[in-house]
Amino acid sequence: MTEVTSLTGRLLVATPTLTDPNFDRAVVLLLDHDEEGSLGIVLNRPTPVDVGDVLEPWAALAGEPGVVFQGGPVSLDAALGVAVIPGSEGPLGWRRVHGAIGLVDLEAPPELLAAELGSLRIFAGYAGWGPGQLENELEEGAWYVVESEPGDVFAPEPERLWRSVLRRQRSELAMVATYPDDPSLN
Repeated sequence: MTEVTSLTGRLLVATPTLTDPNFDRAVVLLLDHDEEGSLGIVLNRPTPVDVGDVLEPWAALAGEPGVVFQGGPVSLDAALGVAVIPGSEGPLGWRRVHGAIGLVDLEAPPELLAAELGSLRIFAGYAGWGPGQLENELEEGAWYVVESEPGDVFAPEPERLWRSVLRRQRSELAMVATYPDDPSLN
């Protein structure tokens, strides 16, 4: 069996040639990646649904924009809370994923985390890959893999995240940020 190098905490940035509409210009934060598969959330798909409409107790803690994000095409009826909590120890109800980024137990009382939360964003659904599936997509050139920054999860203008993540790369990937939305109009 081939050893899988964990990409947990890294970003998958959709290449301009990725044709799956679920991932067009998507930026995915990988929350888990091992030999059993991968799980991530799409960071740049805000919905018009206010957090207060679906998770009222968490609405006051959600960062701007205070809407639910579509985390991926899988299990859209399930919610994931992602938060930044600085320091080495997180509070009860929070599990570190990478660096200061972690998952919030949305079943826990919000007051358990309120004092320590740096930022919170709510995602409906997730992106998932079975064993070897993501590795195949990477070999096919569907994704760029880049380092994440804590601010990526909470980008104030999520619709610009794809271009801004590519633009900050110190390689030819920075040029991909200028790729037109519709190359046929070029």
